[in-house]
Amino acid sequence: MKRFFKRLWHWFDDRAGISVLLKPLIDHPVPPRGLWTYVFGSATLFMFTVQVVTGVALSLLYQPSSTTAYHSLEFITYQAKFGNALRSIHFYGASAMIIMVGVHMIQTYITASYKYPREMNWISGVFLLIFTIFMGFTGQLLRWDSNGVWSSVVAAQQLGRVPFIGTYLARLLLGGDTIGGQSLTRFFSYHVFIVPAFIFIFIGLHLWLVFRHGISELPKAGRLVDPKTYRKWYEDFLKKYSVPFWPHAAWRDVLFSSIIVILIILFAWLKGAPPLTDSPSLTSIHTSPAPDWYMVLFFALFALMPHKVESIAMTIGPLLTVIILFCIPFLSNRGERSPIRRPWAMFGVICVLVFVISLLLLGLKHPWSADFDAKPLTVAVARPSGIGATDSTVSRGVQLFYNKGCEYCHTINTYGGKAGPDLSTVGNRLTTQALIIRIVNGGGNMPAYGGILSTKDLQTLSSFLSTQK
Repeated sequence: MKRFFKRLWHWFDDRAGISVLLKPLIDHPVPPRGLWTYVFGSATLFMFTVQVVTGVALSLLYQPSSTTAYHSLEFITYQAKFGNALRSIHFYGASAMIIMVGVHMIQTYITASYKYPREMNWISGVFLLIFTIFMGFTGQLLRWDSNGVWSSVVAAQQLGRVPFIGTYLARLLLGGDTIGGQSLTRFFSYHVFIVPAFIFIFIGLHLWLVFRHGISELPKAGRLVDPKTYRKWYEDFLKKYSVPFWPHAAWRDVLFSSIIVILIILFAWLKGAPPLTDSPSLTSIHTSPAPDWYMVLFFALFALMPHKVESIAMTIGPLLTVIILFCIPFLSNRGERSPIRRPWAMFGVICVLVFVISLLLLGLKHPWSADFDAKPLTVAVARPSGIGATDSTVSRGVQLFYNKGCEYCHTINTYGGKAGPDLSTVGNRLTTQALIIRIVNGGGNMPAYGGILSTKDLQTLSSFLSTQK
């Protein structure tokens, strides 16, 4: 039997040429030292493979229709055999893939592996980072629950504020002027067909460039990169010191990727798939969209900046970031690679990490989101000491402040949300007439309530707020 399978393999290999294709990859020479620093790229590829496998499995049960998508996900999560585990692995696999892409890019930047002749390696990696984030974003809407839908609406509104072309970009994203069934179909196409196709293309390009230019050696202080001599030096270096990719580097890649997969499975087992919120209702305002953690950074950044610069920042910020990433290998493609000799580069990495972690921590607290679970304000808390406010003014004002949704966004004496300004001492800043004007006309991110409140309610609410001193 063993002989039979051996002959069968030889026949298949002779016709298909598998060994001819794999042998150059297996025997590919790699630098002998620091092989553990190269595992992040292969782990990213492994995570993408996990995403493809689990995504295909989920697509066998998922129904990309606005009338059935939510119920099909309920079936996958709560009824289908291994459905919850499958969805969990896909969800945490997306997070792992984004983390691995980020870590791989940071490691590449720290070691200056983007320098000559590997500029195109870096550029293809930037494209892969963009496509990976976009694939994570499009996957959130496919849950078709209130959280996923409203998070996408917020993103479309931000995109629509781009000067000149914002409306067209938002329409391209949503498939129309408003979110609906066509948006789900479009996001499904983005997530399942278009973005993965680009990722496959750029992974192929990235791997080809790695084999063409070789894996960069560990940087050494004082060993400069000179485009005139580097290729010859690298060839001589590999001839003298290199080891074959298999097994010296491959077993490390396999081990590290396996550990990541085990951690993903452990998370899936302990935490399960992210719970579905209510089915989406585009007429309900009582929802507080919470994007997945890797999108929280963008939501937090735009929500915490001054309102006057939001539109400019939404346009220039991402564009400038992408331009800088693409320009890095051309601004510095020669010279020193050692992190010890590049203090400003290391300082930049530290600043980026502090910035990202700070935004993430702030974003997870949702300081800008309306708090629909806010505890109702009480008359005792709302009546300021030393002010002769009548009980009727305060009690009716407290009731209106909560019933009309003001407390979801504004705080009075620690009661309420933090999306808007704290109104605990608003009576010191604005007169009753000024409060009426502000409430009627809105301002900033606050909607105009002129057509919602009656004259009596408006007068009562403004009188109550004027007592808060």
